[in-house]
Amino acid sequence: MFFKRFLKQNEFNNYDDYSKNAVVNVPENFNFAYDVVDVIASETPDKVAILWTNDAGEKKNITFSMLSKWSNAVANFLSQRGLKRGDTVLLFMRRRWEYWVLMMAMHKLGVIPIPSTNQLKSKDIEYRLKTAEASAVIAFDDGNVVDEIKRAIGNRENIQLIDCAEISAACESYPQTLERVPNENTDTMVVYFTSGTTDMPKMVAHNFMYPLGHINTAVFWQRLVDGDIHFTLSESGWAKCSWGKMYGQWLAGATVFVFDFSRIFTAHDLLNAIAEHKITSFCAPPTAYKMMIHADMSKYDLSSLVKADVAGEALNPEVYERFLESTGVKLREGFGQTETCVMIFTNQWIEPKPGAMGMPAAGWDVKLLDERGRVVTEPNTVGEICVNVKDGKPLGLFQGYHKNDKQTNAVYRDGIYHTGDMAYFDADGYFWFVGRNDDLIKTSGYRVSPFEVESVLLEHPAVREVAVTGIPDPSRGQAVKATIVLNKYFQQTDALVRQLQDYAKSRAAHYKAPRVIEFVETLPMTISGKIRRALIRTLDSAKESIVDPIKSTIGLGEEK
Repeated sequence: MFFKRFLKQNEFNNYDDYSKNAVVNVPENFNFAYDVVDVIASETPDKVAILWTNDAGEKKNITFSMLSKWSNAVANFLSQRGLKRGDTVLLFMRRRWEYWVLMMAMHKLGVIPIPSTNQLKSKDIEYRLKTAEASAVIAFDDGNVVDEIKRAIGNRENIQLIDCAEISAACESYPQTLERVPNENTDTMVVYFTSGTTDMPKMVAHNFMYPLGHINTAVFWQRLVDGDIHFTLSESGWAKCSWGKMYGQWLAGATVFVFDFSRIFTAHDLLNAIAEHKITSFCAPPTAYKMMIHADMSKYDLSSLVKADVAGEALNPEVYERFLESTGVKLREGFGQTETCVMIFTNQWIEPKPGAMGMPAAGWDVKLLDERGRVVTEPNTVGEICVNVKDGKPLGLFQGYHKNDKQTNAVYRDGIYHTGDMAYFDADGYFWFVGRNDDLIKTSGYRVSPFEVESVLLEHPAVREVAVTGIPDPSRGQAVKATIVLNKYFQQTDALVRQLQDYAKSRAAHYKAPRVIEFVETLPMTISGKIRRALIRTLDSAKESIVDPIKSTIGLGEEK
C-alpha cells in the first residue's frame, strides 16, 4: 500500500478520525511517474499494474517494471519528435494499453496530455486543437477517428499526428533509461475538456499534486487494498479514467483491469468480464448497473466481487436494492466533477443510504450556500455545493481553466469554489444530490429536483429512461415535464399518461408530479452519457405548443 508513505496517519477508527487526520504530506517537485511508478518498479518489479484485454481476445499483463521502462522509452521517442515541457497533446486512445504508457511518459517529460474520447467528430476536434493550441495528436486508428482528426487538422503543418502503433514500437526500440526532467508541484500535469452540457467545453487543468488527491478516491471510497483487481468502466478520454484506472489504484496497491471493447458494450460483456477475470472491485455510472440488473445475473459467477461503487449521476434506490439482492454487495456513491477528485462519498464507516452521496472527503471543507451566499445550516434545505479554499485548495481540486482566467474567476469567488451543483444534507449529515442549479424547476413557489421525480418514474414498469425538466407556465412560472423512453410492450396512450401522473402523485408531493409527459424514442445525451436537459429545454422553447394527444396535462388539478 504505497499511499501510506504520504499519509501522516494511516489507521482510522471512524469517520471523524479520518476526516480530521487523513492528512497527506506532499513532497516537493512530486511527479507520480517518477515517485510512484518508478519506485514501485524498483521495489516490486513483477507486480502487475495493468491487466488488459479486448473483445478480440488479446491479453496483456503489464508489470510496473514494464511500465517504468516503456514510459522511459516513449518519453525518449516523444522528445525525438520535438515534444517538450509545456506542450499540449490530444490523446485519442480509447482503452488501448499504450494510453497508460503514454501518460507516464508525458508526466515524466512535463508534456501536457489532453485525453479525448474517440467519439468526437472533426468539428469537436478542431475546437479542441485550436483552444488548447495543441502541438500534436496521438491516436489509435479505430477506422474512424483518424479520418476525423485529419479533417480537423487540415493544412496545419504545426500539428503532428502520431499513430498508436508508433508508441507500441517505441516501447522496445528506444532507450529505456531517462534522466529526470524536473517539475514544480503547481505545473499543469493534465488537462481535461468538460463534456459541455450547456456551453462549449472548458479546459480543466490539474497540477502534479492531483494524483495524491485520489488517495481519497481509491483508498477511502473504493476501499482498495493490495491484491485487489479494480475495474472502472470509463474510456481513457474521460476524467473518470483518472479516478479509477491509474493514480489512486496504484497508490492503494491494486491492479487495474482494462477491457477495451470496439463495439457498444452489453450487460453480458460486463458480467462476463467480472466473472472471468475475478474482479474484486467495480465502479461505473448508474446506467451500467441498470443494464446489469436487467440481465440474468444468476448466470454469472460474481463471487469475487466484494466492492462496488457508483458515480456520474445520482443513483436510483431501486437499482441499489436490485443489485444488492443479486450480489450481496452494497453500492457506495461518490460525487465529484472533472474539476475535482471524489469530494463527497459513502465511506467505509457509514451505512449506505440508497440515493445519498455520503459525506465530505478528508481535506474538503464542503459547505452548502443559499442563493444569497449564506451557509445552509438546517437539514433538508437545498443549497449549492461549494468548497472553502480560503486556506488553500484541497488536493485534487483543479487549479483553474487552462488559459482562461475569466472562466476560472467565475467559479472561484471570494475564497469559495462554486460547483454549480445543488444538494441538501439530512439530519444524519448525509448529502443528497438535487441537480445542476440550471436544472432545478421552480413551480408555484416550490423547488423541484429533476432527479427526485425521475427516481419515482423509473420505478414504474413502463419507464426505461426519463428526463425531467421545467417548461414555461404562465400561472406557475414553470411546470414539471417528463420526457420518457418506454420499455418494450408499452404503448404511447393517454391512459398511460394518466397512469404515470397518478403514479408520481402517489409517491411524491403533489406539486412534483409531471403536468406534461412526452414520449420519445431516445433521450439526447452528451458523449459522456449524461442527459442533456438543457437541450430538451431549448427544443421545448422552440415549439409553439407542447400539448398534443401524447403530451398531456390530464388529471393533476391544482396544488393543495
